Amino acid sequence: MSEQKQKTAVIIFSVASNSILVILKLLIGWLTGSISILSEAVHSGIDLLAALIAFFAVRNSGKPADEKHPFGHDKIENISGLVEAMLIFMAAGWIIYEAVKKLIKPEPLEALGWGMAVMLFSSVINIIVSKRLFKIGRKTESMAIQADACHLQMDVWTSAGVMTGLGLIWLSEILWKGMHFHWIDPIAAIIVAVLIIKAAYDLTHQSIHDLLDSSLTADEIEHICTNIMAYCPQIHGFHRLRTRKAGKNRFIEFHLKVKRDMTVEESHHLTTIITEKIQEQIPIANVNIHIEPCRHEYCSDICIKGCLLTPEKRDKKHL
Repeated sequence: MSEQKQKTAVIIFSVASNSILVILKLLIGWLTGSISILSEAVHSGIDLLAALIAFFAVRNSGKPADEKHPFGHDKIENISGLVEAMLIFMAAGWIIYEAVKKLIKPEPLEALGWGMAVMLFSSVINIIVSKRLFKIGRKTESMAIQADACHLQMDVWTSAGVMTGLGLIWLSEILWKGMHFHWIDPIAAIIVAVLIIKAAYDLTHQSIHDLLDSSLTADEIEHICTNIMAYCPQIHGFHRLRTRKAGKNRFIEFHLKVKRDMTVEESHHLTTIITEKIQEQIPIANVNIHIEPCRHEYCSDICIKGCLLTPEKRDKKHL
């Protein structure tokens, strides 16, 4: 199965599971009157919307580059991640608002056993789905799928938190008959909201980081430099190395200093070899190399900084 088909299949899996959980949580939340379960229904609703956005992003990011988008469509996934984060912030705000209302005016809860059961079921389903999403998301470097996986992983913890809160209410009212512990439910909902906000912040940071054309990792840059320097003394130096990431694609460009008497054919062959070596470790790399003749009498500070020649060789007039 191709990467694009794997991404599409796992997102459809996420949409289906979230749809089932939203229906179950809304039904049990209405039955029990629990604001924490209803907050979890909203959380799963946001997860469902996020999965649908991810589905749209994955389908469109897979399109090849065209005349209007010569660098491809990969950043659609980062934009979708940012949109998902904004939706999560809004949902967290609604949860806190409703929880505070319940703290001011507590209401009795019913059918706590059903509430705990649906939270346990939600946790198990989301563990299974999130693991699959993380596996495919990391394999394909899909920001949209990894964002969806983060949502579901957070849902595991929030569902467990709500289940614990409902369990404490049930146990406390058995141990201390006549006393009410309904305040635990909105407190659990507020804790859920805080965890959701943290997840939304992390997702926002990652999405913006990639949208701002961040450079490649230190290991990748070291690999690029190592492969360039391996061809000294054919190469006299390099400078203006710039890298950026867009989805799974990497864009690399730099200036290469070569002997001034090197032919066009020789320099082209050299750049082809270097490009292939870089792509052995960074497969989805678009490498753009600008060739310059090495003229020692016109060395600038930038040129000297990236020079691979010894000072003695640099001073020789025949270079």
